[in-house]
This record gives sequence, structure tokens and C-alpha cells, in this order.
Amino acid sequence: MNIDAAINIHDLRELARRRLPRVIYEYLEGAAEDEVTLRRNRSSLDEVEFIPRIVAGHKKADLGVTLFGESLAFPAVVGPTGMNGIFHRHADLVLARAAEQAGAAFALATASNESIETVGAATRGVKWFQLYPWGDRKVWRRLLDRAAAAGFTCLVLTVDTPVPGNRERDRRNRFAHDVTISPRTVLDGLLHPGWLWNVWLKGVPRFENLLEFVHPAADIHEIAAFTRKHRHPDLSWDDVAAIRAMWKGPFLIKGVLSVQDARQALNMGADGIVISNHGGRQLDGAVSTIQSIEPIADAVGKRLTILADGGFRRGADIVKALSLGANAVVLGRAPLYGVAAAGAAGAARALQILEEETARTMILLGCGSVKTLSPDYVSAPYQQRR
Repeated sequence: MNIDAAINIHDLRELARRRLPRVIYEYLEGAAEDEVTLRRNRSSLDEVEFIPRIVAGHKKADLGVTLFGESLAFPAVVGPTGMNGIFHRHADLVLARAAEQAGAAFALATASNESIETVGAATRGVKWFQLYPWGDRKVWRRLLDRAAAAGFTCLVLTVDTPVPGNRERDRRNRFAHDVTISPRTVLDGLLHPGWLWNVWLKGVPRFENLLEFVHPAADIHEIAAFTRKHRHPDLSWDDVAAIRAMWKGPFLIKGVLSVQDARQALNMGADGIVISNHGGRQLDGAVSTIQSIEPIADAVGKRLTILADGGFRRGADIVKALSLGANAVVLGRAPLYGVAAAGAAGAARALQILEEETARTMILLGCGSVKTLSPDYVSAPYQQRR
């Protein structure tokens, strides 16, 4: 299938599956344990029904939003995902540029395969930085200072990974931030020559942002060992407050699923939260993100900017999240399918598809602006009735 013939995210997903070796595709696709939360993110979205307004008289839909003083033409953030370089060489740069082109924001992960400085210099779009609190407070401060100097305007602190999730697909494939070479993986790579040439034969991507905390010549195995050794299962709200004090710009906490934690985030000085269950990759059985949005928005939505991720594959999914109270969404696997399928063209196509679907859904719903979406436009089994 030609990339221009891909008419939805599912088409891009299939192209990615064909192009990637199995071990790499399963890292992208998989989740924790029985993958209940992964499926629930999707099934809960499917349970939300639209209540359209007819004869609304809107020729087009205004998808623009303002987040922390910065204007976006599309209410989405290309989310902070790690190890993107195993899907396509320089994937982080590709995604950042695709986000800029689409008028979305881009969030760079601590575990990116391009450095903070490289991505900062490569795009003038809205750029955020995501921090995994690995290492000690000196490591955190150093990463935040680098991000601020490189033009990243917002910090996203991920707090839902105190220990690695039990991702059984990766365990079976002996994949843990690095690939164990076996006859099977060698054969699988040879059967995918496009990926082999683009990624593997040019050197295994490293976590470039972490090199200075290991040593400049560290390989992926040494850096992966650093990330495993320096996690913080004892991360506390005092640590969150310390990170808040280190960062002078807008500050979001990612991994919130309860009203209580949303209120605590507000009390700790957060400017926003990302309602997230890590795409089902951490705690299996966690509540779906879409059903968490409205109660949290009712509790703190007037004082916190609310974003949400979790299974968005259609523009309709984005509209559902915004209707229930999110200010914007965070996209994880959807743009990754695009970049894994066809690099820059695939990443751009993924965002184009979602933007077109979002605008079409808005017109069919009878709503001319995402700013005027409300729970009145949807019905869901878990919706709070007023």
C-alpha cells in the first residue's frame, strides 16, 4: 500500500506491522500482562456516543486551542515516547517536524534517541520536554536546564513508572530497551530489509540524553542498565515539589487517573495534568483514560489544564475526549504507526488523517469550535449526569 493510499490509522498500523521485525512491532504494540487496560482504552472510547445538533450552520470547524499561552492549530500533542529510533532512523526529529507542520505540539522523551539540543535546534514548533525521574536530583536539574536552554517551554513529569510494567511480549522476545541477538531475531531482521538498512545497520540507537550520566561512548546495553538501576519506586510528592521548583515554565504531571491525585497535583503547583494509564503498559487493570476525564474535569478543570491519552485512533476519539473535558489530547501509538510505516511521510500522514477526521466529526456533530464542546454532545455509560 502506498502511504498516500492509507485512509486511516489502522492502515498505517498494518503498514508498520509489515515493515518492522516482529520483536520491534510487538514492543510498539504491546502492553502489560493480559493487556486488559490496552483493550479497555479502546472499548471505553467505543462506548461513548455522540448527540449531534442538526442544522447548526457551520461551514468549517475551528480546531485551534491555546495551551499555556501558545497557539495550536490542532488540539494535540505528539506524545513523549521512548526508543523511537528503533522504528525509523531519526524518528524523534521526524515526529517533531510533523507536529510543527500540523500545528500540534511535540513532547520529547527523556528516553529519546535524539538529544534535547538536536531536537531543540531542528524545529520552531511548540516543544515540551518529558522527564523520567531517573537518577538523583542533580540528574533531574541537569536535564531540565538543558531543556530550557534548548527552547522547550513546558515540562511533563511522568510519575506512573516507579517500576517497569510486566510487558510479557517483550519478555518473551527478550527485549528491554535493547535487543538480545538470537538466530530468530537475525532471521526476522533479514526478512525486513528496509528496516534493516534504515535502522539496524546504521547502529543501534542510544538514549542520547543520558550519555553524560554514564559515559560518552556508552552503548545501548550500558544506558539501559542505568535506567533500570536508577528508578525511584519511592518517588514522593516532596520529589515532585522539588522538580516543580527546578522548572520555571508550565508544569504537567503525567499519569493521573483519580480526582484525589488531580487535586494533589494542583496543590503541588502543577499547571496541568495528563490523564494517562501509560497506554496500558504499566498497571494492567487500570481504569481507562476516557472514563476518567469528566470527573477530574469537574473537580479541577477550571484551575488545571487537562490533557489525556490512551487509545486515540480516530478524530472522533479526540472529539469525545474534548467533549468530556480535556483541553487537548496526547497521541502515542498513532503517530508512531505512521513513522514506522514510512518515516516523515508516514508521520505527516498520521496527523493529517486525524486532523481531517476531527474536523469532519465536528461538522457532523454540529459544533463549529473545539472550544465550545461540552458533555452535552456525548453520552456514555460512565458519564456524570447533571
